[in-house]
Amino acid sequence: MVTAMTKHGGVAVASRGSLPAGGGQVPVRHGVVTFRDGLMLPYAEVGDPAGRPVVLLHGYTDSWRSFEPVLPHFPASLRVVAPTQRGHGEAGRPAGGYRLRDFASDLAAFMDALGIGAAVIVGHSMGSAVAQRFALDHPGRVAGLVLAGSFATARGNPGVEGLWRDAAAGLSDPVDAGFARAFQAATLARPVPADFLDMVVGESLKVPAQVWRAALAGLLEADHAVELGQIDRPTLVVWGDRDEFFPRSDQDALLGAIPNAQLLVYEGAGHGLHWEQPERFARNVAAFAEAITARL
Repeated sequence: MVTAMTKHGGVAVASRGSLPAGGGQVPVRHGVVTFRDGLMLPYAEVGDPAGRPVVLLHGYTDSWRSFEPVLPHFPASLRVVAPTQRGHGEAGRPAGGYRLRDFASDLAAFMDALGIGAAVIVGHSMGSAVAQRFALDHPGRVAGLVLAGSFATARGNPGVEGLWRDAAAGLSDPVDAGFARAFQAATLARPVPADFLDMVVGESLKVPAQVWRAALAGLLEADHAVELGQIDRPTLVVWGDRDEFFPRSDQDALLGAIPNAQLLVYEGAGHGLHWEQPERFARNVAAFAEAITARL
C-alpha cells in the first residue's frame, strides 16, 4: 500500500493504495481531499486516471460506499470517482453548508483538487439534485448528466415531506438504528445482499441528526424546475418503475424541462435501482459516458 500527498491550489489530496472494489478483482484507489477550511471528503476511484472522468454522487445519508456494488463493473477505460459528501460517512461534519449550492460548490473544489476539468456527473436521489445544481452553477464542468431516482423539486412530495414532518424534524442523536434501517429498506423493491444493507444502514447511522435535518431541509427548499431548461448537456434520466419516493410524473417533469434528456426505465426496480441492478447501472453509465467521448 502506498500513501501520497499532493496539493492543488492549496487543497490537500491524500491517496493510498489499491484494494479490490466491493470484494471483487477491480482495484480501487482511496483518498481524501482536504479543503482550505479543513473540510475533508473521502473518495474512492477506479479505472484509468487518464480516462474520461465520471463522478458519482450518493444520496441522502449515504456515502461513497453506496456505489460499492457498481464500481467493479465499470470499464477500465473510464476514470470513475465517488466522493463522500459533507456531513456523510467519514467526511467532515461542519455545522452548516447543507444546501444544494453548498454541495455543488464542494464538488467544484473536489474536482479542482483531483485535476478534473469536466466530467460526466452521475447523481442518485439527493446526489441527482446536487448534480442538477452543479450543472446550473458550473455548466463548463459538465460533459453529461445521469440523474437516477431524480426530481426537479421535492416540494409537495408526500414521501419527502412526510419524512421531514414525521421523523427528521424532531430527530436527535443517537439516530435510532431501527429508523435508519426502515428508511433504507423503503428505497428497495428487490432484495439486496444482507451484508450490503447492513453496511448502508451503518453509513446512515454515522450521519448526525443535525445533518439529517439540514440536508433534508436543503432539499425541500430547492426547486430547479424553472432553471432546468438552461442545462444543455446530454442527460440520461434513470428511474425504477417501483420507486416509492419519486413517481413517473417527476421523471416526465425532468424530461420536459431539460433539452436532450432521455429516459431509461428499470422495470421492477425501486428507488435504490443501482443497488438492485449494479452491473446494469454501471453498463448504462459507461455507455453514456463513452458515447459522449465519441462525439468529442
